[in-house]
Amino acid sequence: MHHDTTAGQHRHEHTPAATGQGGRHPDVDEETARFWEEHYGRHERVWSGRANPILVDVAGAVPAGTVLDLGCGEGGDALWLAGRGWRVTAVDVSETALARAAEEASAAGVASHIEFRRHDLTRTFPPGEYDLVSAQFLQSPLEFPRAELLRSAARAVAPGGRLLIVEHGEVPPWGRHDHAHARFSTPQETLAALDLDPDRWDTERLDAPRRQATGPNGETGELVDHVVLVHRRR
Repeated sequence: MHHDTTAGQHRHEHTPAATGQGGRHPDVDEETARFWEEHYGRHERVWSGRANPILVDVAGAVPAGTVLDLGCGEGGDALWLAGRGWRVTAVDVSETALARAAEEASAAGVASHIEFRRHDLTRTFPPGEYDLVSAQFLQSPLEFPRAELLRSAARAVAPGGRLLIVEHGEVPPWGRHDHAHARFSTPQETLAALDLDPDRWDTERLDAPRRQATGPNGETGELVDHVVLVHRRR
C-alpha cells in the first residue's frame, strides 16, 4: 500500500491492476481499499502535485525509457516523468487517486504516455520489466508484506535498469504525537531485505538526506528520507 499518513506535501500511494468502477474486486483487499479511499476522500487534493525531488534527481540524470510508478497517488511523479519522455505505468489501489491522476494527465497533455492501473500490491504486481522502478514512500499504517513487495519491485527491473526506493526515515515533527513509537527501516536494512545478487547489482546510492518541508497545517520542519538506488547490470 504505499504510503503513510505522516507524509508531507508530495507523497504517493500504491495500487492493484486494472482500474475498476467501484464495488468488490477479487484482487483488492477491501480494508486496504477502504482506508485509502477514505484518505483521498477527505480532501479534494492530498498531495502537492510536484514530483518527489529525489526521483527528479535520479530520473533526470538518465535517458528516458519505461518506468513503473508504484503507489502513484494523484500522479505528481507520473506526470513529471511523462512530460520528459518516459513511458509510464502508474499503479495505485485508490480509484479516487487514479481518477484524479488521469484527469491531471489529460489536462497536461501527457495522457498518451501514461497507463494507469489499479493494483493492490499486496495481492497483484504489474507484469513486465522496466528501465526504472520507482517506490516513493511505499509505506502504510496498515500491515503489509513490505520486503516481499520490494523484492517484486527489484524483479521488475530490466537489465541495465534501476530500482529507486525513497522512504520516510523518521516521523515528521508535526506527526510525532500520533506516531511516537513508529520505527523505520534504515537504508541498509531495506537494501539487505532486497536480497540482491551482488554479481548482478550495483548500489549507486544508500543514504539519508534531510530536507525542509511543510506539514498539512502549514507547519515547517526538517524531514529525513531514506534512499536506496540500485542498478541492475546488463
